[in-house]
Amino acid sequence: MDILLHPTYFPSIAQCVAMIQAEKVIFEVCDNYQKQTYRNRMTIYGAQGKIPLTVPVIYSQKYRQLYKDIIISNDEKWQDLHWKSIQSAYSSSPFFEFYEHDLAHLFTEEATNLMDFNFRCLDAIMECLQHELKFERTTEFELNPTQQKDYRYLANHRKETEHPLKPYVQVFDDKHGFISNLSVLDLIFNEGPNALLYLEKQQLPV
Repeated sequence: MDILLHPTYFPSIAQCVAMIQAEKVIFEVCDNYQKQTYRNRMTIYGAQGKIPLTVPVIYSQKYRQLYKDIIISNDEKWQDLHWKSIQSAYSSSPFFEFYEHDLAHLFTEEATNLMDFNFRCLDAIMECLQHELKFERTTEFELNPTQQKDYRYLANHRKETEHPLKPYVQVFDDKHGFISNLSVLDLIFNEGPNALLYLEKQQLPV
């Protein structure tokens, strides 16, 4: 099955389930940017529960801007803040030290274009999963595609539905229980080499 997805900031587990199980992945790169989506945010699991991490961007609602043209605002040290939040949340997880060096550079190297940065994050995730993801990019925007299963809605956290993901052990589940469909980082740090098998066995979102 061919699927259509938005490239997002350290994608959710549901997005990764769709990617891993698809025959072909096509990333939407011709759309207009939308605020308050996973294009520039992810959610991790900290001591207080869900923690949203948002990449600040330069965006004007007055004029429509293409997602691929969105520039990251580096006025504040958001990369340092995000990495410290990840370290605080997952330093005691079983596999954090195993993957730490594969991811840390993303939070020290300068990031300017949001979409480019998201593809770099995706490359790092696939390296951690030891999975070669073959994908294409769109050449024009289609509102109602007919050739692919449209999973672009998974980038919109407001419209996102609950997905029947099998629970796995999380660092703070003794405090807040299992939290489903976080950033795939949560799965990788907690499940390590078993993360890919987990993604292969989950039910695709509908």
